[in-house]
This record gives sequence, C-alpha cells and structure tokens, in this order.
Amino acid sequence: MALLDLLGRRWQLRVIWELSRKPLNFRDLRAACSDISPTILNTRLTELREADIVTLTDDGYTLTTEGKNLLAEFMGLHDWAERWAKRR
Repeated sequence: MALLDLLGRRWQLRVIWELSRKPLNFRDLRAACSDISPTILNTRLTELREADIVTLTDDGYTLTTEGKNLLAEFMGLHDWAERWAKRR
C-alpha cells in the first residue's frame, strides 16, 4: 500500500495525531476521535499496524519509531508550507 494512499484515508492522520502525545487504549482513542465508529477505528488501527506506524503495547496503541519519524516529517512539511504561503 502506498503511503499517500494510506494516509489519505479518512481518520488516519487524526489517529496518528492523537497518538503523538501518549499511548491510548482503544476506548480512549475512540473518545479522542469522537465521531469515528468502532469498526472504522479498528480498520484504521489495523492498517497503521500493518504499515509499522502504530503498535499495540501494554500501555495501549502508540506510534512506532517509524510513526514518530513520519509525524516529524509531516510537521516539517507543514512548517515549510506555512513559511512558503507567507512569502506569497
């Protein structure tokens, strides 16, 4: 699965964002993403686990090293885009 295809799916970036602060169990993650259905959340978590972006630990779902790197890259691109937009 291509990374852009994976991240372009509804809720993927929100799930990654919610896990950026601390590990969350399924119930807490669902509460953080208040409009997501349990079925969709489960599907998104499975996809993220298969892509090695998220892992399940004793503390709950958490970003892997790859997931943290991806988020850092995304935030870097976001910062770059904001700086670029201000120059226009």
